Amino acid sequence: QVQLVESGGDLVQAGGSLRLTCAASGPIFTVNVMGWYRQAPGKARELVATISSGGSTIYADSVKGRFTISRDYVKNTVHIEMNSLKPEDTAVYYCMADVNFYSSGPYAPYWGQGTQVTVSS
Repeated sequence: QVQLVESGGDLVQAGGSLRLTCAASGPIFTVNVMGWYRQAPGKARELVATISSGGSTIYADSVKGRFTISRDYVKNTVHIEMNSLKPEDTAVYYCMADVNFYSSGPYAPYWGQGTQVTVSS
């Protein structure tokens, strides 16, 4: 059973910073893409940032220059450093990992339970 456990969500004032961490565990052979998504009340889940096994990153336009994603390939963890936070960044943040269970096996996405980030104005 693959588990993704997020931590670091909190209440912070606008302009502040937070660092979220997600650790993947279980019978994982390889992790391909890891990333963060978020969902605000009444809105669809949206991509925040992803990082590939090769280190390539993708960011949503709304967070470019403010958020930085990083990864520990040995520990299967992914972090996101969030600076200059805005009230519109308020959402539940979900970790995602694309994993397989044996060499050359198919990849499948797994999700964490989410961590709440609230930015007050």
